[in-house]
Amino acid sequence: MSGTLNQSGDSPGTTADAPAQPTVAPVTPAPLLSDRIPAPLLAISAMFTVQLGVAYSTSLFGPLGVSGATSLRLVIAAVVLLALARPGLAGKTPRQLAAVALLGVASGGMTLLFAASIQRIPMGVTSTIEFLGPLGVALASSRRLSHAGWAALAGLGVVLLCLAGGGLHGSNHLNRLGLLFAAAAALCWAVYIIFTKAVGQAFEGFQGLAVSISVAALAVLPVGGASAWHGLQHSDRPWQLLAQGVGVALLFPVATYMLEMTALRRLTGRVYGVLTSLEPGVAVLMGFLVLGQKLVPVQLIGLACVVAASLAATITERPSRPE
Repeated sequence: MSGTLNQSGDSPGTTADAPAQPTVAPVTPAPLLSDRIPAPLLAISAMFTVQLGVAYSTSLFGPLGVSGATSLRLVIAAVVLLALARPGLAGKTPRQLAAVALLGVASGGMTLLFAASIQRIPMGVTSTIEFLGPLGVALASSRRLSHAGWAALAGLGVVLLCLAGGGLHGSNHLNRLGLLFAAAAALCWAVYIIFTKAVGQAFEGFQGLAVSISVAALAVLPVGGASAWHGLQHSDRPWQLLAQGVGVALLFPVATYMLEMTALRRLTGRVYGVLTSLEPGVAVLMGFLVLGQKLVPVQLIGLACVVAASLAATITERPSRPE
């Protein structure tokens, strides 16, 4: 047993000339690589990985179908994340399990609906409309009168996007089904945001992400599993398709969500909201560079309205009071 040191540095019952115990300096763990990278850069990188992953996934739509390509991507992502995080469900309450299940269903729906939308309308338009999900959550939680103006500005932006034409393949009209899918993806994103915090508090590290993506893969599998299997079975280059699927899955959702979760641990909600407001612009850029999609000037004005509304709503929001 060790004695408690007195003020003279001697332990009770020992002499002053007893040999002093060596002092061990505390060991400071070396910072992780992710800790050395500025958090805003991680958040911006997440935006680019998701848009790159979505853009490159379109090459799988032909041989596998939209649902098949999405299903393959989510299954691969689930396998990778389960191997990395090794989550456990023991000790979780029914409410926590329900939250991660709903988060997974929302993630799967958002991924599938977004893919179905970009098959029909430009990626920049889809991303801007989908962005109404988190913007709507932010505005709904606000009681400031000025935010009604930002909601109106965002609504104007969507109207300009939808009525200005500029569809795929030189069309002067946007596909209505594509617009509907984008709106449904926005709703899924809103649900995703609502349950993200609860899952983050219930699971450590990336365990919640691994479980939710696994649920997403299971949710989409009945819709796209057969299409993916049929496409791989009848392809003369199945291993190439699988390699493409792995590459796309590593970009989105694996890299995207891991970067995003790491950034969120170090960023305030306001700063993250400002950075996220740039995502529709990133989608337009990737759509142009990777897919050669161009928006007409009026659509770019509409996109700017939505981005400006999000920035204004984030910047003018009062900080929440500490509980």
